[in-house]
Amino acid sequence: MSRRQQGARALTALRVAALIAGATVMTTPFLYMLSTSFKPQAFVLTTPPQFIPDPFTWGNYAQAWTTQDFARYAANSVIVAVVSTALSVLISSMMAYGFARFEFRGREVLFRVLLIGLMVPAMMLIIPQFVLAKYFNLLDSLAGLIVFYVAGSLALNVFLLRGFFAALPGELDQAMQIDGANAWTRYWRLAIPLARPALATATIFTFLASWDEFAWALTIINNPDNRTLPIAIQLFQGQNATQWGLVFAASVIAIVPVIVVYLVFQRHFVQGLTSGAVKG
Repeated sequence: MSRRQQGARALTALRVAALIAGATVMTTPFLYMLSTSFKPQAFVLTTPPQFIPDPFTWGNYAQAWTTQDFARYAANSVIVAVVSTALSVLISSMMAYGFARFEFRGREVLFRVLLIGLMVPAMMLIIPQFVLAKYFNLLDSLAGLIVFYVAGSLALNVFLLRGFFAALPGELDQAMQIDGANAWTRYWRLAIPLARPALATATIFTFLASWDEFAWALTIINNPDNRTLPIAIQLFQGQNATQWGLVFAASVIAIVPVIVVYLVFQRHFVQGLTSGAVKG
């Protein structure tokens, strides 16, 4: 075996070791959370930590689901995340198609102004958003969450989708125009079916952001009937003692829909992410 081959094998082994180490660091906290969710409270803080629950119990999941109206909060989160994702992907795809396919004055300026939304930290917008929500009577409502979740996700989604739409051959649009197709028909029947990878990426990002958001929901929601899952999980943490098994069980329940959405769209995820990032 030549030195070059030996060096290549050593480099491959080093890369594999680095990937294994990175994967271990990333997955260990999740595995510990999953393990703790099956432990009785008396065995949660044992030293050294036990990754295999002994004794094993399903009680934390049953208690989490039936305590403090957790099921209602889960339903609220589903409504907010699904509606926010659908509206955001629809609106951002139309905006991205307009930026990619139509020539109009100020197009690039408007696009760059839109991208400013990616540069402003979300926490800096809490007070202006609260004032707007109060002005439009959106406080303490699921609509108040949906409107601002959609608005907050448009910049990233338009950025991803515009690059994908711009990469589609212009001859396809011209062929449909010859057949008498208007702009909406070209968008709906041509661009949307071909943009499935980019749409999958936007769907995953938007759903995750809407599902896990905590600060804005905590700011405007006072009515217990309108609480979402992140607030519900926070309520399980007491002032003097925290039932970590209960908190982790609720967290695992909250993670399941995110995993399901990713598994549904993961076939297109990588392709859509890279297309939106480097093209356009």
